Amino acid sequence: MGSDEGSKSERAIIDRRNFLGRIAAGGAGLASLGVLTKVGDGFVAKQMAAATTKVAHQWAMVIDLRYCNGCKLCTEACQSAHYLHADQTWINVFRMEDAGGAAYFMPRPCMMCEDPPCVPVCPVKANFRTDEGITLVDQSRCIGTRICMNACPYQARYFNWEAPRPAPRQPFPQEPTWPVPQVEGTVGKCVDCAAMLPTGRLPECVSHCPMGVIYLGDLETDVAVNGIGNTVKLSEFVRDNNAVKFKESYGTHPRVYYILGDGQDLDANTGTS
Repeated sequence: MGSDEGSKSERAIIDRRNFLGRIAAGGAGLASLGVLTKVGDGFVAKQMAAATTKVAHQWAMVIDLRYCNGCKLCTEACQSAHYLHADQTWINVFRMEDAGGAAYFMPRPCMMCEDPPCVPVCPVKANFRTDEGITLVDQSRCIGTRICMNACPYQARYFNWEAPRPAPRQPFPQEPTWPVPQVEGTVGKCVDCAAMLPTGRLPECVSHCPMGVIYLGDLETDVAVNGIGNTVKLSEFVRDNNAVKFKESYGTHPRVYYILGDGQDLDANTGTS
């Protein structure tokens, strides 16, 4: 590795380790958009008990399609870290075609909707949204009805039809913020690597994208960081680049912003994984 590449890699590691410090120093920020869904007990009750009137973070993502080359390293990193089967993609990368037939790529994680349709339809309240805006599944409660899968307009959920991959001892407890290993007979989905965020680590998809396509953002401090060390003011970044949200007409208020490369229409264009 050359000296320039080595320095770039070193800077990226430093930024990934200290992104929470950067977010904390980000300034005034946007108004809090979080809603705590008060359901269930166990882990959910613990989340509720920890909630305060002033939430430290409100998580969001920005995906800059101008730089995505479809390498799918984000998907591979996610599957490796969470010991998922090959067909279990918490973040999928679609090859899209615009109206003129030109190809581009679109990573699709969970949209972490502010009004997630998957939450109210669950008959056992296994789906819930944290006070920091992350939608999770409590697999200890899930009975596998798959109603939430049908409710999700983004096809961001899957069913655990088979036993999970064997996983070694994990750095976090097996809770909804880190559901490793998965539980057979339950629904699984992207969790934004929620257990890692308080430790100052970026989600796996963010830190492993070599093009810096995916940013983790905080609406509370108005800062976003990608895996190659770029830090931006979130509100200005999405405004100045005319960012859009996917299927916003469904009224789910997703917290993933997309920056388009050539004016594509994500809702109208066709795609394959």
